[in-house]
Amino acid sequence: MNSASAQRFNTLAGGYATSEVHSASPTLDRLHGLLPHVDSVCDIASGAGHTGLRFAATATRIVAVDPAPNMLAEVWRLAIQRGVAVETVEAFAESVPLPTGSFDLVVCRVAAHHFSDLPQAMAEMTRLAKPGGHVAVIDMEGDEDPVLDALNHEIEVLHDPTHVRSYTAKHWRALFTAHGLDVVACATRLWEIPGGMTVRRWCELGHSGDMAFRAIQARLASTSVEDLAALEITRDADGDFHLPIRTLLILGRKSPV
Repeated sequence: MNSASAQRFNTLAGGYATSEVHSASPTLDRLHGLLPHVDSVCDIASGAGHTGLRFAATATRIVAVDPAPNMLAEVWRLAIQRGVAVETVEAFAESVPLPTGSFDLVVCRVAAHHFSDLPQAMAEMTRLAKPGGHVAVIDMEGDEDPVLDALNHEIEVLHDPTHVRSYTAKHWRALFTAHGLDVVACATRLWEIPGGMTVRRWCELGHSGDMAFRAIQARLASTSVEDLAALEITRDADGDFHLPIRTLLILGRKSPV
C-alpha cells in the first residue's frame, strides 16, 4: 500500500465501520472456524478492525495495523463499544514496527490487492507470526483465465484507482510456500456478500463517484453472458448488475522451529 491508498482510505474510515463487506462475512466466519482459539492476533491493513475484533472472545491481545489514522480511530471506537482491549499501530504492511514472532495469528482481509510490494508485506506477516503460528489472507480473487482476469481488473480499477492486483490462488500458494509457510487451507470462489451486491452500492461504499458507476455498468452491459456467468455476476429484472465480491481464503502455518 502506498501513501495515495492511505490518504484515500483515511476518507473512507467511517463507512468501513458499518460496511456490510467489511463488518462480517461467511469468509470471516470460515477463518474463525479454522482457528477458533487464538490468543494473539495482528490485523494487518486492518481498516476499521473488524477482522481482529472477531477473535475477541479468545484473544488476550489484538493489534490493528493500518496506515490511515482515521481507520485506527474507528478501531478504537468499535473496541470501546464492544468492551474489547486493543492496540493500534500506524504503519504500512510492508514495514511493521513490531517484534518478530509476536502473534499466534497474523491476518490480512480484503486489503492485499492494494499493496505496492506484496512479497515484502508477506515477509513482514510471516516475520510477525510466532513459530508454529498462522498467517491468513482473505482477498479479492484473480482469475486463472487471462481474459476474465483482465475484465475483473478493469472493473476493480474503475471502482478504485488505487487497486493494484487481485491474485489467483496459484499465486498465493506459491507466495506462502516461498515464505516458508505450510498451506493448511485454501478456499476459492467465496462470496463476501451472500446474494451479491449491486454495482451502485459497491460504488457508494468506495466513494467511486457516478462516472465510475456508469463506466462499470456500461462495461458489464457489453460483456458476454458467458463471461458474466464465469465471474458469477448476475443481472436483475431492473437491469442492475450484482457482484459476488468474490474472494479467496488462504491459511498457512509457520514452521514451529
